[in-house]
Amino acid sequence: MYRTGYVREVGAAVRNDIPVNLDRLVGRRVSIRQRVGEHGGRPRFSDAVGDLTASAAGLVVHTRRGPVRIDPAAVVAARAVPPAVPRRAGLAAIVALEHLCADAWPAAVDERLGEWRLRAAGGFTGRANSALALGDPGTPVPDALAAVVDFARRHGIRPRVHVPVGSPWDRAVEDAGWVLNADHAAGAEVAVLVGELAAVAEAPVPVPVELPERPDPEWFREPYPPAARAVLDPGGTPPVGFGIARADGQVVGRVRACLVGGHVHVAQLHTAEAARGRGIGTGLLAAAATWGLERGAQWMVLQVALKNSGARSLYARLGMVEHHRYRYLTPC
Repeated sequence: MYRTGYVREVGAAVRNDIPVNLDRLVGRRVSIRQRVGEHGGRPRFSDAVGDLTASAAGLVVHTRRGPVRIDPAAVVAARAVPPAVPRRAGLAAIVALEHLCADAWPAAVDERLGEWRLRAAGGFTGRANSALALGDPGTPVPDALAAVVDFARRHGIRPRVHVPVGSPWDRAVEDAGWVLNADHAAGAEVAVLVGELAAVAEAPVPVPVELPERPDPEWFREPYPPAARAVLDPGGTPPVGFGIARADGQVVGRVRACLVGGHVHVAQLHTAEAARGRGIGTGLLAAAATWGLERGAQWMVLQVALKNSGARSLYARLGMVEHHRYRYLTPC
């Protein structure tokens, strides 16, 4: 076990009465401060931020500048930090994460137009009722958009394109005359957030939470349109956990967690109005993170409207960071 002899708090004197257990941080992204000598009679410290690994040779933090060896006896502070996310994710990473989210939120109809996905689900959510414009549609963009309009007409939904902000496809669709779907009730501009499951799982869970892979009848107690069930409960593939929190025998919150490609996609987080302010939402997310860790996942991903400032604040407190944004465009 790697255990230091003391902790130093920023701006405080060195203490020798609080051990730091580094075992729990192995395999995580960390920030570690260690003593590296003295200068003028005062201790000198060095910080390392990166992934912490352990081997027979000892502990190493793999920073962007290279590996840094860690002397457990010299460590004065150590903590887990959120995963590193580029300021601007590359297109390949955006495409992969967008497809992962689409697979986690399966539309009843999902047809290919080249590399685009034309999706319909009876109007339940923009995500499941839009054309996911990623890559080459195999035809000129104006023709592809005409196909989107025809697909929407055939399925009784509004023509809408879901496209990463600032991407080549965003510009191409906008150049074709399509505009922001400003009246989209849930929000026309959306942030895609990612975070480390292990960090989220450390949050407190104030009430019992269960995540069965078949929904409790009470999970669907809130009114949903008929088309919603096929999206929310696809029948086992991919695996879904229907989180439900109870207090004093009453349902006080719910969440949907879906396991796809090493990620837990989280959606439908809801806390009963009478139970708000008690950390129920945080507890549901922590339980969903634990559910994912038990199944071998490492990351949490979710999509949140930019206008939903309350939810975004909650996710930020849990270490979730923005990967990219997308928006909905419709014909002018």
